Amino acid sequence: MRDPSEQDTIPPPLRGTALGRAETWPPTPTAAVSLDAFGITDRGKVREDNQDHFYLGQIGRFSRILTTSLPKGELPDTFEHANHVAVVADGMGGHKGGEVASRTAIIVFFHLLFDTPDWVLRVDEDNVQKILDRAAIRYRSLDELLAERARVDPELSGMGTTMTLTYSIGLDLFLAHVGDSRAYLCREGVLRQLTRDHTHVQQLVDAGMLTREQAATHRLRNVLTNVLGGGMPLNDVDVHRVGLAPGDVVLLCSDGLYDVVTDEEITSVLSGADSAREACRRLIDLALARSAPDNVTVVVSRYGQAAGRERSTEAELNP
Repeated sequence: MRDPSEQDTIPPPLRGTALGRAETWPPTPTAAVSLDAFGITDRGKVREDNQDHFYLGQIGRFSRILTTSLPKGELPDTFEHANHVAVVADGMGGHKGGEVASRTAIIVFFHLLFDTPDWVLRVDEDNVQKILDRAAIRYRSLDELLAERARVDPELSGMGTTMTLTYSIGLDLFLAHVGDSRAYLCREGVLRQLTRDHTHVQQLVDAGMLTREQAATHRLRNVLTNVLGGGMPLNDVDVHRVGLAPGDVVLLCSDGLYDVVTDEEITSVLSGADSAREACRRLIDLALARSAPDNVTVVVSRYGQAAGRERSTEAELNP
């Protein structure tokens, strides 16, 4: 029998790759970014139930050496590449339907994601459009599923939901949106709305028939023109990419927040809070102080320059 140690050779690395010790490997995009994130949902002071749902978490790939014959240091003992996902969904459709719609939309979205064999975990010019296209396709699948469930269960007739989602790879933020929940970016004390409300009043603003100030108090400001499910055809899914910078704060929220808390107040909280938890708590408290006539949900993500790889994501639910 031949001696493998004498006759076998290590095959050359694939073209374009480089062999090196673990400490020389380039960092993943998320390794250079620190993240402090938190979320809270509250029923408010008027509604009997909470039809909002949110998700805050990480997805990625992970490896840990259990045991090996390889020399120490040739591979990292632990490898992690985790990207950040945040979702807010605000259901509609009666006492039961709204909660079912928002909950189902988030759960099924992640089932669709988990069934995807090739996750995109890095950003380059070849896969940016792939990320955006996949998000839009998943939203359309959700719309069809919710519509079908409402057809077979009369108690859920007319149920639908908004859904605003962000997926960050390092400092690249990908956003998918349907409805009137919102995503905001706060940078250096300036607040920018990243999403466009899918409402009848927003259409009037776009047509020049109303000002933003008039729209904020218009009696039809919450009449939706585009939702997942809801017994209406799904129009375009808004998807786009936003470049972030260290120090940026991203807020996702339902209309229960911005209907009663001003942009100036939101900016002040996001700029002045020492943590995502504090920002969420202060925003919810502001809404509650204004009687919170609707359910209120906020998710805050603070991006920074990482000194290490610490990362904090938390959540709070107030029934």
